[in-house]
Amino acid sequence: MRIEHIAIWTRDLERLRSFYETYFQASTGPRYVNERKRFSSYFLSFASGARLELMAKPHLVDASGNSDTPPTGYAHLALSVGSREEVDAMAERFRRDGLPVVDGPRQTGDGYYECVVLDPDGNRIEITV
Repeated sequence: MRIEHIAIWTRDLERLRSFYETYFQASTGPRYVNERKRFSSYFLSFASGARLELMAKPHLVDASGNSDTPPTGYAHLALSVGSREEVDAMAERFRRDGLPVVDGPRQTGDGYYECVVLDPDGNRIEITV
């Protein structure tokens, strides 16, 4: 058993696709469009074989809300970059590019060395060793 892919809803497929290509070297498959359902998506593949589906439909509801209490469901996506030095370099790149680094880099209580960033839609990404 293995997880085949994770999917994220977005209002802006192209912006999110570009973000994951730029910062995490994702390669993108062809855009899928279902006009009848007003749905479109991309599958992004990573060097490890992991895949992320970005999906869009008009009139999505914002699930993030304005609360400090997170909703149930999806919490974050963790991407391994191979070394502490690369975690540090990614955090510095995000800061230099004006993108939010919301935590770290740091050693967590459960043994991870990570920093936490946000993608353009505000989804949390843990960048780990």
